[in-house]
Amino acid sequence: MRHAIVFALMAAPAFAQGQGEIWVTNEKDDTVSVIDVATMEVTRTIPTGERPRGLTFSHDFSRLYICASDSDAVQVMDPETGEILHDLPSGEDPEQFVLHPDDRRLYIANEDDAITTVVDTETRKVIAQIDVGIEPEGMAVSPDGRIAITTSETTNMAHWIDTETQTLFANTLVDARPRHAEFVKEGTELWVSSEIGGTITVFDTATQAETAKIGFEVAGVHPDRVQPVGFELTADGSTAFVALGPSNHVAVVNARSFEVEDYILVGRRVWHMAFNADRSLLFTTNGVSGDVTVIDVAARRPLKTIKVGRFPWGAAFRPAQGDPA
Repeated sequence: MRHAIVFALMAAPAFAQGQGEIWVTNEKDDTVSVIDVATMEVTRTIPTGERPRGLTFSHDFSRLYICASDSDAVQVMDPETGEILHDLPSGEDPEQFVLHPDDRRLYIANEDDAITTVVDTETRKVIAQIDVGIEPEGMAVSPDGRIAITTSETTNMAHWIDTETQTLFANTLVDARPRHAEFVKEGTELWVSSEIGGTITVFDTATQAETAKIGFEVAGVHPDRVQPVGFELTADGSTAFVALGPSNHVAVVNARSFEVEDYILVGRRVWHMAFNADRSLLFTTNGVSGDVTVIDVAARRPLKTIKVGRFPWGAAFRPAQGDPA
């Protein structure tokens, strides 16, 4: 069912479930917006390189990595001061990346070059460049660090990379324009969203075989506008929240049966998402409306809309000191 957006601001204590911050990249403003989870307000706006998209924190949250796509660089920021410390070599047009569990190797999708670049964040050197399909975008790494995934938008494939040899060992077809990939359920499954295909494909990690396909139908919305992009799973792996792009909805999926249970109305062109510390709140980036919708995960309804910069794209959580990551 669909839920109407609730614009009324509830009392602050009702929202303050877990402290910390949500960091959001703004493509058109070349900035990052920092949202305080407790107050649900933007506390800082920090300049970055051109067209920031993907972002991720080091494991101790002392460094923020930002894909500055039009600057052809991965920027490294001190999140305390907002200072850009240095750039990492990234190849052309870095869009998304993933940090290996060793907290050192960064796997970067280079959309214009059809390669995945592997960078050592300590030495600031390129370790490898791996040929993949045309227009790579999504990146994922398995919890054990043995497999990295690159999705290629035009080739419509997920490319499986052995992180020891930095070579491809499998290529699996998905539907049109794969965007986002994640290893879920302790790494036993790989999920890949296909924006134009309108689906999520589920693979068995051990065999690389397709095991399920999840489709979406939003009442009153043309199928062409139902475009799955980013997704996040609850801590127990039982429920997935899927951003459906210009449909302006987030789907709620039973991750065990692969059935869609609900749809939540959010802002315009929802792109990516991030949970707060205890995963009671989900923050969505809404590109066209230039805002973030806060979703109550248990109630499956929107709580508040927070204005950020123009065309928010990526989102990442940073805990407050002493809070769980």
